[in-house]
Amino acid sequence: MSRCELTGKSPVVKNLVSHSNIKTKSKALPNVQRKRIFSKTLNSMVRLYMATSTLRDMEHTGGFDKFIMNQDDKVLSQRAMDIKTRIRRKMNKSTKKV
Repeated sequence: MSRCELTGKSPVVKNLVSHSNIKTKSKALPNVQRKRIFSKTLNSMVRLYMATSTLRDMEHTGGFDKFIMNQDDKVLSQRAMDIKTRIRRKMNKSTKKV
């Protein structure tokens, strides 16, 4: 089942309602793609499954690092949580040196 690792978007069940009010169940799948994103803090590429709407939100927020740091931990997948902790450690090291 496709699921966005950064926002937790997953398939939803919806009803298609006809003119005669007959309800037919259907499933709406999010547009999840496997993407490589550059993390400026880690200075490396990160590969995650994410929805295309998440990519647009990420660009609007100001980049991958800022977006993932603002995300709630409950929404993130285990792989995304590992990346978030790596970014947090790297940020803490850089602030202690200065």
